[in-house]
Amino acid sequence: MKLILTADVDNLGAPGDTVEVKDGYGRNYLLPRGLAIAASRGAQKQVEGIRRAQEARRVRDLDHANELKQAIEALDSVSLAVKTAGTGKLFGSVTQSDVAAAVKAAGGPVVDRRSIELPKSHIKSTGKHGIVVHLHPDVVAKFDLTVTAA
Repeated sequence: MKLILTADVDNLGAPGDTVEVKDGYGRNYLLPRGLAIAASRGAQKQVEGIRRAQEARRVRDLDHANELKQAIEALDSVSLAVKTAGTGKLFGSVTQSDVAAAVKAAGGPVVDRRSIELPKSHIKSTGKHGIVVHLHPDVVAKFDLTVTAA
């Protein structure tokens, strides 16, 4: 089955790419989710429009990502108070959503939780932890999160 991708698909291609996939994968996964459209003469013309729009968005997004990076890295202290046991271990863990809320509470911009990379899958102890935020494929912001006992 020949399809034109409308979104970035891991291990397959970028928006605007024409790909050949198995019928079931295209019919049951790509098409229902809106990740691709059937390849036709009219769709080939739409590919150019998709690529031009993507290029314009990429430049705008890069500038915006650099602004967000400066705002995040300019934050003096990002801290989060959580319930802990006497030994410094947390009751539960600090997740990406908690970190996004802490950044906003510290006066930073709104950050998508899916773009936040924790040192491990979850933070389970108090102290300073290095956090990485992927704002754009070319822009990465780093800051320290201080987890304290509440």
